[in-house]
Amino acid sequence: MQDFKQIVAWQRAHAMSIALHRAARGFSRAGHASLRSQLTRAAESIASNIVEGCGAATNKEFARFLDISIKSANETEYHLLAARDHTLMSPDDWRRFTAETIEIRKMTYGYRRSVLNNDRRRHSGREA
Repeated sequence: MQDFKQIVAWQRAHAMSIALHRAARGFSRAGHASLRSQLTRAAESIASNIVEGCGAATNKEFARFLDISIKSANETEYHLLAARDHTLMSPDDWRRFTAETIEIRKMTYGYRRSVLNNDRRRHSGREA
């Protein structure tokens, strides 16, 4: 079992989720409450799936939750694009949040690969 608070991808995903909640406050007043909800839920899902995976019984199961987190990052990236195209978010904020989403996705993907490689080594008898 892992301590999710020690995982850098989680730390950054959590911070981004909080920042996106603040940035999206005005969406509902602009008539885009559903986009706000989808964006903030997708961003929260990046972090929450890392947390949920930390309680997994096996590395393979943990990797599955990391995979879901990666997919949530993809969804977040799309909702950011939609927010920009609806002019709900400035181009600078869109670039900043999109770059952070992509970086978190890359970190999570690398971490997932490491988790799976550790699982393979353990099963092949190379690791105690």
